Parts: sequence; C-alpha cells; structure tokens
Amino acid sequence: MYLIENLKTDIKKILEKMGYGEEVVITPSNRPDLGDYQYNGCMAIAGKNHMNPRELAEKIVSELSQNDKYTNLNVAGPGFINITFSDEVLITYMNDIHEDYEKNVYKGDGKTILLDYGGANIAKELHVGHLRSANIGEATNRLLKACGYNTISDVHLGDWGRPMGLVILEIKNRMPDLPYFDESFAGEYPTESPVTAEDLAEIYPYASAKSKEDENYLNEARAITVDLQKGKRGYRALWQHIVKTSGDDIKKIYDLLNAEFDLWEGEAAADEYIPELLEYLEKGNYTEISNGAEVIFVNEEGDAREIPPFMLKKSDGGVLYDTTELATIYARTKRFKLDEIWYFTDIRQELHFVQTFRAAYKTKIVPENMPLVHLGFGTMNGKDGKPFKTRDGGVLSLKSLYKLVYDECYKKIGDNVAESEKEDLARIVSVAAIKYADLLPNRTTDYIFDPEKFSDLNGKTGPYLLYNTVRIKSILKKAEETDLSYKKYTAISTEKEREIILHLIGLSEVLKRGIDQKLLNEICEYIFKLTNLYNSFYAEHYILSEQDKDKQESWLTMSDLVLKTNEFILNILGIEIPEKM
Repeated sequence: MYLIENLKTDIKKILEKMGYGEEVVITPSNRPDLGDYQYNGCMAIAGKNHMNPRELAEKIVSELSQNDKYTNLNVAGPGFINITFSDEVLITYMNDIHEDYEKNVYKGDGKTILLDYGGANIAKELHVGHLRSANIGEATNRLLKACGYNTISDVHLGDWGRPMGLVILEIKNRMPDLPYFDESFAGEYPTESPVTAEDLAEIYPYASAKSKEDENYLNEARAITVDLQKGKRGYRALWQHIVKTSGDDIKKIYDLLNAEFDLWEGEAAADEYIPELLEYLEKGNYTEISNGAEVIFVNEEGDAREIPPFMLKKSDGGVLYDTTELATIYARTKRFKLDEIWYFTDIRQELHFVQTFRAAYKTKIVPENMPLVHLGFGTMNGKDGKPFKTRDGGVLSLKSLYKLVYDECYKKIGDNVAESEKEDLARIVSVAAIKYADLLPNRTTDYIFDPEKFSDLNGKTGPYLLYNTVRIKSILKKAEETDLSYKKYTAISTEKEREIILHLIGLSEVLKRGIDQKLLNEICEYIFKLTNLYNSFYAEHYILSEQDKDKQESWLTMSDLVLKTNEFILNILGIEIPEKM
C-alpha cells in the first residue's frame, strides 16, 4: 500500500506548497497506455479557486517530474494527471512485500467490533436463508482481523420466545409422562435428551402449523413460554436439552461452512440482564404503557414511514424478541469494551433494527457516537428467480443445498485423484463453490444460485480459483524440488508482469474499501482478476524451463506473491485450499 500512500503524500505536499489543503484521491488509470494511476482533483481545486485546471495539472506534473519514482507523467483532457511508476520502484516493492507480505495489507485503526451473524433458530433445520448470514458475517470477520481490527463474533442463536414454548408443548403432548412435566418431581432430570435433532426438525413445523389453526394450542404455548422465561424448573431443564441437541446439529453445518464464533450464545444469554435493564429503563422514565403493554416510542419527527413503538413487555408480563434484543445490546456493552456492533441479517429485517437502534440510543444504553450497524443482504434464488425451494415447493435445507453442489463437484473430479481422496476433495471444492458464489454478488442484491454453473472449473467460480491456486503451488513445489531459487525479483520483462504487479499493489485499497463500504464483492472480483492475469502470463511463458535465470527467478518470485495473495484472500472468504486437484 505504501506506493499509493507515497504518491498521495507527494501530490499533497505539492498542493500544500501551492496553498491548497485538499485530500488526494488516486485511482487506477482506465488508460494503461497513458499511465498506471490517475489524479483527477485539479478540476475541483481550480473550480473553487477560479483558475485553469489544466495549468494547475501541468504545475503539479512539473513538480512530480523531479522525482525519479515516476515516469511518463502527462496531462489529459481538462486536467487529468496520468502517472506511471518507474520499473525500479515496482521491483523494490515486489522485493519488499516478498520479504514481508504484511506490507501489502491494509491496517486499520484497531477498533473492537462485535459481529452478530449466524442467527440460526434452535429446533429448526438450517435452510438456504441462513447461508448468507454465515458466509458474509464470517468473511467480514476474517477481513477485519486480517486488517488489524479486534473482533468478537457471536452466533446469536434463536433459543428463546414462543418457538421454544411451541416445541415444549408439543413434546408434552407426545410424551406427557416425562418428568419435566411432573409438578411434584424434585429429583435430578435425565442427562440425555428425550428428542433428537431429527425429532426437533419435525416437531417445530408441526407445532407452528397447529398454532395457526388452534387458538387454545397457541394460548397454551404462550403460557409455557412465560413460565419458561420465569424459570420454571422442568421447562428450563427440557429447554437446555433442546438447545444442546439442536445447537450441536447446527454447529456441524457452520463448521462445514468454515464459520467460527467466539461466542456460542443465544437470545437467552441476555435473560439475566432483563430485570436490570427494565429497572434502568423505568428509573429513567424511558418507557410508557400503551394498550396494556410496556413500550418505548421511537418514532421521530420527519419519518417518511410509520415506525411502530419498541415493545418491551406484553400485557401478560411476557417479554418479547425486542426485549431480548435490547437486553443483548445492554449486556454486550457491560461485558465488552466495544467500539461498534454490526448485525448481519436479511435486508427485510431493516425496520426491526431501526426500532432497536433508536431505542438503544434514546435510552442511552449506547453512546450516540457508537455505531450500531445493520448489514442487510438480499436473497439467494433459484433459476426461476424466486427464493430457492425444493421440488415440492418447500424451503431447501442447507444440507440439501450442500449435497446438490457436492454431487456436481464429485462428478467433475478427474481420475488423477485417488478414490480414497475424492470425498474430502469434493467437500472442499463444493464449499468453495457455495461460498464464492454467495460472496461474489453485492451484499444488498438478490442473486440466482446455479449448482452446475458454480461448481464449474472454468469461469468465475470457487473451483476455478482453487484449481489455479493449487497449480501455482505445484509450480513452486517443482521449482524447490529442482533447487530453483526465487528469493528476489530483478527485472520486469513483459507487460503482463507489469499488470500483475500493479494489481498486487491495489490489494490494500481493495481491502480498505471492503471495510469502509462493508462489502466483499470487490475482493471476490480482485482475486478472480489476479488469477486470470496470472493464467494469461503462465500460458505464454514456460517458467520452469526458462533459460534466462534472472527472468526465471523473477517469475517464480512473482508466482509466489500471487500464491500468497490468493491464499490470503481465500482465507478471508473462508475457503480451504486442497493439496491437489
């Protein structure tokens, strides 16, 4: 990154010498024949100071030309400055980052950010709607850590509220003799769960559907939910079994997707803070009674739409999802020293977070200058453009989606891989296919998931990136086996090399924009372009048989840096690299 920063500094000094204190923005040139980078700030400065922008640009070029770091300095149009780095500067840069790769990585301000993603619901099977939260949240977490931020990741399971009441009620109806439902039972409850993850995957949909048809059933579930939240002994013991059984099953899917969490907590983790929170809110006169419920009014003057009140307690005394959400923020600010909290959910939950964040700021649970950020995402759709479904119209489970892609990837594994290794390779490649396809689109947009297309070894896919990264590893391994050195980059001998070097230089800016804009798609595009550039170079140059030893060492050094960059980005994306393909 320092090459771009040095260029910005050089231009800034020239501007300050002229009496202008403007920020300097450098962009890659869209005309490589004119220069590597471009500075377009002269028009804005000239406009504010009533001067000719081209004359200002020419003065800047005159000053920059005294520095031998830059060549081919020229002014285009009304005042666009084109700048080319000298070969010597680029060669030095390549050797610097080869010696210490961290020099090519953007480093942020070291803030501590809590990331809330995953969001799976206990007792429900993970479906395709849970994919993007896990993928986007995990990749953002890894990006932040790679760039020097401190992060705390929380899976924030849905383990509280009415769904738990429904599950407990249905278990009670099916197995009424269990000790959890015996009011007189005073002994130790069983250590083994009475239900399996498969049982729960069937029980919740059944109970949910029945509650929509049977009001008495719904009211009984509501009563159980209140008793559970108040700490009824038998319900709490059964609830713990449900959470453990379902949570273990959920974790297997997250592990498969390489999604890791520092905190494996749910909504219930904030339960102990609710009495303290409610007391704080009441003492501060932040709450009001509306239709028997305790609420916080969060609508503001100038709202373009209706913002409903933030609900804390129902008229029956039961707490709501809103209550645990606010209590979670309250708990997090007490437990951790945080600078920001980021949430990753479906974009359709945006109103909920508007209400929650306003309530948190209004009640001074968080200071006004502490960002609470909702990062909404679009849906993953099938080829028909509608949310991905099973053939009978049901919601597709994540396990089923994985199996679809796994089968496609397994079919495409060549005979050069031993049968004993095919299953593990298919697992790695299929996860790469799913994750790259999911992270490539802009976070806020819907996209169409095509298992066959995204498992292809050609095109903009995860398997394509893996195949070519493994190939670079193979080239370098062969070089080491034949004692070929690649300790130093000495000369730029082709235009393709220059393109690759300039693309490597741009990594830090891409990482910075990814964090600033909270988007990952440009990082996905970056690695694809780098891989394509290298492939184009590799197709034209026989690296291992090159007779010019200086060229060969430079090309191997460049190959090593491309490999390091691919490994670095694939790790950010949560994609594992196999030993061979």
